[in-house]
Amino acid sequence: MPPATTSARQLRHEAILRLLASRSVSNQTELAELLAEEGLGANQATLSRDLRELGVLKTPEGYALPDPTAIDDLTRACREWLIGAEAIAHQLVLRTPPGGAAPLSIALDAQADRVDGLAGTIAGDDTVLVICRTPRAASRLCRDLIARLPR
Repeated sequence: MPPATTSARQLRHEAILRLLASRSVSNQTELAELLAEEGLGANQATLSRDLRELGVLKTPEGYALPDPTAIDDLTRACREWLIGAEAIAHQLVLRTPPGGAAPLSIALDAQADRVDGLAGTIAGDDTVLVICRTPRAASRLCRDLIARLPR
């Protein structure tokens, strides 16, 4: 297995979290300028996606980090139902206990607009077939779902 590398996205996410934890940031333009100072340029569409993926909240005072104790519905569903995940080309095969495929599939479908590359799901009794638009999106989603499991 090749050594793990930190992607530009991961570096940007870490910087956004650090910046928002240390100061008040009122808008995306200000955030983009702060990131550029650190050599992490990003356009408005990228910043919008990053903020959504990180669960950053927009308040009247500016951006706020999500409550670290809050668990979103997809994470809750993964922790309750997901027992295995495997990426195969542009698809994922998710294993659940009997009866767990439908609730996990529903949680994934509810997040479809927030999960980059997710086309849809098909649920059986203990297996969910997840169809992604690209093999890369499938691998990324597989890693994300596994990362949501308790350690």
